[in-house]
Amino acid sequence: MNNLYLTRPVTIEARQLDGYAPHDHDIYLWVEANTQGSFDPLSDEIPASGVSIDPSDGSFMIATLEGVMHARLGDWIIRCVAGEFYACRDVIFRATYESVGEDA
Repeated sequence: MNNLYLTRPVTIEARQLDGYAPHDHDIYLWVEANTQGSFDPLSDEIPASGVSIDPSDGSFMIATLEGVMHARLGDWIIRCVAGEFYACRDVIFRATYESVGEDA
């Protein structure tokens, strides 16, 4: 039985939080428009997908099927092949992905 696997090549969309408010706000709107939307970060009811801002530190809160992920300055927000969003640390992103250009 084979126990070694290679990741299939897939193209994902990703945007990096850079601390420039208008840019990061555009990322927020991108996630909001492609998920269940914004959610209350202090609520006990977190949606399966969505976005919010953590009031304690200003980080993005990305609701996923695995729970809430935090994205901070320098992190990447990734939209995967099924449309789901995840946060990814810059060092992991750069070790995993390479640029194929800008979408049209």
